[in-house]
Amino acid sequence: MPVRAASSTTLPPQLARLIKQCSVQRKDLPAQGTTFYRAVHTTETGGLFALERAGSVGVLSLYADFSAEQEVELAAACAETGLSSLYLKRRPREASHAANVEREWLSPPQPIWGQDLPELTALENGVPYLIRPGHDLSIGLFSDARPARAWVRQRAQGSRVLNTFAYTCGFGVSAALAGAERVKNLDLSRKVLSWGQENYALSGLAAPDTDFVYGDVFDWLGRLGKRGEQFDLVILDPPSFARSKAGVWRSERDYARLLTLAASVTAPGGQVLALCNHAGLAPATFDKMLSAGAALASRRLSVTARFGAGQDYPGAEHLKVRALKLA
Repeated sequence: MPVRAASSTTLPPQLARLIKQCSVQRKDLPAQGTTFYRAVHTTETGGLFALERAGSVGVLSLYADFSAEQEVELAAACAETGLSSLYLKRRPREASHAANVEREWLSPPQPIWGQDLPELTALENGVPYLIRPGHDLSIGLFSDARPARAWVRQRAQGSRVLNTFAYTCGFGVSAALAGAERVKNLDLSRKVLSWGQENYALSGLAAPDTDFVYGDVFDWLGRLGKRGEQFDLVILDPPSFARSKAGVWRSERDYARLLTLAASVTAPGGQVLALCNHAGLAPATFDKMLSAGAALASRRLSVTARFGAGQDYPGAEHLKVRALKLA
């Protein structure tokens, strides 16, 4: 269960000091070309809240119960780090159903403090991305995957790339900027694929509709496999939990099956970049699932890299990233 805020009507003064301290610790990121990052992580707040920063705009995610007065106090403390506006996200343990029936309460479209800025461009390692801070619980990019996108940008040159669960196509942008031979972005939402095309345009990349494929990932992996299509790099970045026509997906139960399908479209000697953001799934268990998935596809698997979130996620263990080579 999420950590509960203190019953006091005022926030502990150490929280304001903590926010300022964390902000100072991240001051090198904008100088390195990254203006979108986690300014305060939950490991630093005892699970109470996290603060994302996109330029001068903040996005405050609450993982505990705060009173309206405490929310205002916390917003004011965040604003002291030089923000021009701050948006609020309330994140209950199981937000998937609530997001459909209480969307405006969970993710108010207007800022809790400062001027409304429906969209802005922020940088990640010098690459521009379109961020919409009041759009929804997800604002356009997942900052914890920054090291994984950097890995793709360093290795995708000349590759045929399939980016599954593409969302707004951050991995696709990274592959295209690396000089990939071709990139296919696949997602179940036309809206986020269109958003991805906007991200391509920000970097001056061609974004033909044929490179942005709408549909269920599991269905498409099966279809591509039957066609004999092959990719040198397949990127898997699924949600921890999702519902579709095919049923319920749970990463802690189904990731092996996903890897088996991905292997069917991965060229001999090709790579799979597998991400899992389920905090409750142990790294060793994730590794076993990947090995089992490769074995079901009759492929030999070797792990060439293991990593997680970036420096702005101190102590984070939720994200597990594996670079896999399939013989």
